[in-house]
Amino acid sequence: MNVADKVIKSAFESDEVFQKTLSAVIKEDLNLTAVDFAKKANIPPSTLYKILSGNRDPNIKTLRQIVKTIRDIKETDSGDFIAVIAARSVLDNIVETKKKIAGRLVTIREYSATSMEEAIIAAVNAERDGAKALVCAPIVSPTVEKILNIPVTTMIPKNSLVVAIELALKKMQ
Repeated sequence: MNVADKVIKSAFESDEVFQKTLSAVIKEDLNLTAVDFAKKANIPPSTLYKILSGNRDPNIKTLRQIVKTIRDIKETDSGDFIAVIAARSVLDNIVETKKKIAGRLVTIREYSATSMEEAIIAAVNAERDGAKALVCAPIVSPTVEKILNIPVTTMIPKNSLVVAIELALKKMQ
């Protein structure tokens, strides 16, 4: 289920679920602030804040505009992209969401996971979302390579591993 469909489904569940889902979609899936999203959707920021806080229910026109904007943003993101699956702390270090590699502009899309199960689910979702390749931790890459039809590469954090070992040594003393 894509993010626009998630928002639509949540609107039919309850006001609370809609508020939580819309907030999560704006922040996590679209990587936007409420103000930036409101500008893209041509909705007054105060209206969006009232909807997100539960002080106002969206009218049908506003809901349509929200869903249309989510779809528009996701369609522009849906070109070639490489999915990166990692813990949120690792993903927070990614500064560029678009990178020119070998003359091609590629989008880097983040998928957060904190367990093996979440990483496998994120890998399947990334492929469904249209990822052209996947980057993940060595512990999960053999499993996802067996179930995906896209290239899977492994990230090996050499520098941070050395720093972590040094920190562990200091803590032992």
